[in-house]
Amino acid sequence: MTRVPIRIRIAAAFAIAMAAVLAATGFFLYARLDSHLTTALDHNLLVRAQDVTALISRPGATLAREASGHFVENGESYAQLLTLDGHVVDATTPLGRARLLSADELARARRGTVFADRESVPGLDEPSRLLATPIERRGRRLILAVGATRQDRSEALASLRNELLIAGPAALVLATVAGYLLAGLSLRPVESMRRRAEEISADTPGERLPVPPTGDELERLGATLNEMLARLESALEREREFVADAGHELRTPLALLRTELELALRHAESPQELREAVRRSSVEVDRLVQLAEDLLLIARSDRGGLPLRLEPVEARELLATVVHRFEWRAQEAGRALVADTANGLSVEGDRLRLEQALGNLVDNALRHGAGTVRLSAAPASGAVELHVSDEGGGFPPAFLDQAFERFTRADHARTEGGAGLGLSIVRAIAEAHGGSAHASNREHGGADVWVAVPAA
Repeated sequence: MTRVPIRIRIAAAFAIAMAAVLAATGFFLYARLDSHLTTALDHNLLVRAQDVTALISRPGATLAREASGHFVENGESYAQLLTLDGHVVDATTPLGRARLLSADELARARRGTVFADRESVPGLDEPSRLLATPIERRGRRLILAVGATRQDRSEALASLRNELLIAGPAALVLATVAGYLLAGLSLRPVESMRRRAEEISADTPGERLPVPPTGDELERLGATLNEMLARLESALEREREFVADAGHELRTPLALLRTELELALRHAESPQELREAVRRSSVEVDRLVQLAEDLLLIARSDRGGLPLRLEPVEARELLATVVHRFEWRAQEAGRALVADTANGLSVEGDRLRLEQALGNLVDNALRHGAGTVRLSAAPASGAVELHVSDEGGGFPPAFLDQAFERFTRADHARTEGGAGLGLSIVRAIAEAHGGSAHASNREHGGADVWVAVPAA
């Protein structure tokens, strides 16, 4: 099912709101005019009653002769004079002896002025409104009733109603068209951004959405989307570099492995040569396996999915385990490998992952450093720093800022193997623990690399 365009939905909502406003306004105006006209008619009847009372107070004056034509217009108004018990004393010509007031109205009129509405009276087929009030006439207490048609009031209300029925829909149509056009103008930058977004792809790096200089939500939306595109482009570029570097690193051991196997198949002349070829191939396979595991770990850390089994880990035990694992390599290289940490320090972490990170640091120190390799732990602002230092030449100064980037190696390390992923893995493990990784050169020579992880 096709959804209604947002421009039409905005215009429809605007039309509904305007229709409600116009209807409420029209009803209010109609009600106010009705109230004002009724008040004016009541005031006119009061004035007319006073004038008629003064007129009929003169000796010999009657309603039929004196009031008609002066204060009572034939076909539009009328008057009647009644006794307190309801007998008609005098009346204008059309009324005759037909009593205008009911018994209840007559009773209330004895106490004061009463207003009432009539659909018709004798000789007058139009709706009217009358006033009944007690008066004194030559010492006699009577009830005077005067009335007038509501024709003028009805005509004024009908005229207003007709004008509202004409002007209201016209105003509604104009407001709806204006809302439609305004919605189109407001959404034009969105359509422009949509068309540009439709053209952007991985093959058009650097393309951005047009940002309208409106200073409102649309400008902020465009700026936010452009920032998102920049992040996505940066992530895509990193992924491309990652794939390219991984392919480059995988190509070398695969080529060596293929060469060794081809030599073994074609040129091995004795079981000893064949075993040597298989041994060298096994080394390359181990290198491929390690590289694949490293790539998998980094990929999982990028997705925030590096699994951890957090538990309190004693720093002394952690460092001792790493020293025990690499002790034989240090002995073969004629190097000293020692652990130095105070009792009582512990971290909240995954023991195996932390051993892997420290193992990478020790491997780098044994591979590229010199002298004693020292492992230590120290408290630092709610965290524990796990250091691995050596006494070699340290890092090239220009390399320190990118030491933990993927597939980056110092110049002297490029000739000694390795994929440049060791320190990247260290940083991934540290950040998965909510910590960080750092590297620096020691003042008296050698490198110092450490990870800071939360203390237990």
